[in-house]
Amino acid sequence: MARFFKTIMALSFLLLASCQEGGEAGDLLGQWRLVDSDTKYVSFSGSLTLFRSITEGEVYGKFQHEGDSLFIQCFSIYGSPQDTAIVENSFGFQPFGDIRLKIDALTNDKIVLSKGQRQWRFRKY
Repeated sequence: MARFFKTIMALSFLLLASCQEGGEAGDLLGQWRLVDSDTKYVSFSGSLTLFRSITEGEVYGKFQHEGDSLFIQCFSIYGSPQDTAIVENSFGFQPFGDIRLKIDALTNDKIVLSKGQRQWRFRKY
């Protein structure tokens, strides 16, 4: 019963967020595929983000885009260690609850994010 309630709450949260029609997402709005991967995607809408790995699952979060910085706070609906693993291991974004990235490039069809010496390239899907 608790799992059913959490699922309903998550779906309600996403439905409300989708009504924002982009909102705070600005140029980030849409679905982006990690370059050199056919299974990893990041989506931005309103103030929400979705990390999706076709092989591993998906994780939601809230984000803020300020200048050339991107701040993401992920959350685990079910409290599963797999959720943390998707974000930290599969995508390489750490720490799960407080991701801070630099936006090196942002155009209509690409995003380049970095943190320290690590860089991620995404293409609009």
